This record gives sequence, C-alpha cells and structure tokens, in this order.
Amino acid sequence: MGLTAEQLTTALDALAAREPAFAAAIARAGYPPPRIRERGFATLLRTIIGQQVSTRSAESVWNKLEGLVGSLADPGNITRASAETLREAGLSRQKAGYARSLADEVTSGRLNLGQLPVDDEEAITALVAIKGIGRWSAEIYLLFAEGRGDIWPAGDLAVQIEVGRILGHTERPSEKLVRAVAEAWRPYRGAAAIFAWHRYTIDMAVV
Repeated sequence: MGLTAEQLTTALDALAAREPAFAAAIARAGYPPPRIRERGFATLLRTIIGQQVSTRSAESVWNKLEGLVGSLADPGNITRASAETLREAGLSRQKAGYARSLADEVTSGRLNLGQLPVDDEEAITALVAIKGIGRWSAEIYLLFAEGRGDIWPAGDLAVQIEVGRILGHTERPSEKLVRAVAEAWRPYRGAAAIFAWHRYTIDMAVV
C-alpha cells in the first residue's frame, strides 16, 4: 500500500522545514492526495498494459482481458491464456510477451512480490529484471504499491519540470541534477515526487 494522506503530510512538512522553496510551493498548491495501488501481480500487469497508450485504451484492454481470462490478480490466468486470446483482448505481441514473462516469474516463484528486497535499489534491480519493466515502472510500483517513502523517480519528466519550477530554475533540470539536489531531501523523496505530480497536474489545468 502506498503512502497515506497522513504520511504524505508529515513527510512534506519535514521537507518544507528543510527547503523553503518547497514550503512556499505547498502553501500555494496544497497537499497532494495519496496515490495508492494494490501490491502484487495485477498492479505490475497494469503498468505493462498502460505503456505508450492512453488511460482509456489501457482500461479497455484490461476489461477485455479480464473478461476473457478471468481475474487478473491471478497470474495463472495469463500463463494459461493462448496467444490468440491475448491478441483478442488488444495486447500487442510485445506486450503479450511481457505479460507472460511477468506471470511466469510470479507463478514459478522466481519473483516474490510479497518479499522484495528491503533495500530500494535491490528491489528496483529485481523488478527491472522482468521483461517490460523499466526503472520508472519499478519506482512507481515501489512508491504506490509498497509505500517506500524515499523512492525518487528522477527520470520522470513531470518531476523534473516541477523540481525546476519549485527551485526557480530557468530551464528543466536534467535527471542527473534532479537526482543530486534531492539527496538533501532524504528520506522524504517519495513524498516530494507525489507533490511534484500534484503540482504538475494543477499547472497543466491552468495552461
């Protein structure tokens, strides 16, 4: 389970005490709502299905797939499904391969999503070993589904944009710079990322 509203508020208050620019940004934008996902296979499968498509398209594929194979919380339903069934649901050949790979890792026991390494970098390494799961997807899973409070997706475009705006940069900072400046924000970087997405959504609504 991800960071609760109370945890986010506590973390952001602590961050604001260290970083005046964050304090000012929070005063303007308010605290973000929680971003919580279920721990387990289904959340990672949603990540794969949602790659490079709209939210609406991903939801359509998800619903079709669930209607054809049964509950998507059970990875066995993916391993037992035929290639034709996965295509009928709308999965590309590549995504079908990724979905099967993930299901195989979980059903075989090679990947235990209930016992990922405690160390964040080791957990990310375990997840990116799965076909179709990159660093960003792994970080989002650990932040939203496991509530790991110091996950920092510095490669996320919206995070880069908002960190630049909050700190008063004239241009969007690089991933390297965003990663470096956030070292001073440990162990609250997960809350900082969620706030960055919150503020980015507000900024986009104003444009």
